[in-house]
Amino acid sequence: MDLRQINYFLALYEEGSVTRAAQRMNVVQPALSMQIAKLERELEQKLFERTPKRMVPTSAGRTLHRLVTPIQRDLAAAMSHMANLSGTISGEVAMGVLSSVTRSVIPGVLIDFARDYPEVEISIADGYSQTFIEWVNAGKLDLAVINRPARRLGLETIPLLEEEMVLVSARGNAPPSVRSLSDAAHLKLVLPSKRHGLRAELDRHMAGLATDLEPRLELDSTDSIADLVARSDWFTVLPSIAVHRQLMDGSLIAHAIGRTRIARHLVVVHQARHPPGPAAMLLIERLREALVAARAALQPKIIRIADRKNKD
Repeated sequence: MDLRQINYFLALYEEGSVTRAAQRMNVVQPALSMQIAKLERELEQKLFERTPKRMVPTSAGRTLHRLVTPIQRDLAAAMSHMANLSGTISGEVAMGVLSSVTRSVIPGVLIDFARDYPEVEISIADGYSQTFIEWVNAGKLDLAVINRPARRLGLETIPLLEEEMVLVSARGNAPPSVRSLSDAAHLKLVLPSKRHGLRAELDRHMAGLATDLEPRLELDSTDSIADLVARSDWFTVLPSIAVHRQLMDGSLIAHAIGRTRIARHLVVVHQARHPPGPAAMLLIERLREALVAARAALQPKIIRIADRKNKD
């Protein structure tokens, strides 16, 4: 058994398809099938059963997967340590970042990072939590920034940021007194749909209250929501960083939702057997610093209950 066979085996185990596994490993299908067959002969075990829909691992296949996964993880860690010793940060990072984050801090982070580490190639995908979870599991992304899920994913997580969810309105469209999220439920709300991670966070909070959020409009693009609210008398509930640009230029106003803080938690997820290398860890840290700075800059922009009373 060699490392190439291990990698081919893991690709087929995770993809469930010879075609997709070959594409992932950048080889032709017969070459991958030949190596799997050779591995089965060497181990004297059948590792996969072919079904009409996918390649299903046998009991021996599942056992081998459990045994070789730590080998690949240790190899990746060894490569990271050696890269650190060389003193040169290089490599490739394929990262997914939520749309609500890419519009705020990602451009500045990438400009500075590319200047400081010119030998690192970065690919950023813009999308939603559930899509990124699937892509990280499939090996299409090295890591992703997502909203912390309520259930265990089988992925490793790195805490990134906790930030406040706020009631957002257009300038001059002050809401009535909103002391809890239940009060906001009676407003003209536009929110992300239930397939969106931000909506899941709001619904989890509402589960402990006596009412439901029933928005009259649903949009999954936070940019579209921000634009709609800025042009109308509608309201939304979003993390402040998701509308960072509009809060800073004054086209939108953020209101704290009572004294109960509603937070969303951003995390970085990756496969246990593919820990982030030095370049990825540096990028994560740069992103964390930018998000913390953006959160601090937005705090004075959030109108609290006491501020509204003083204005009245």
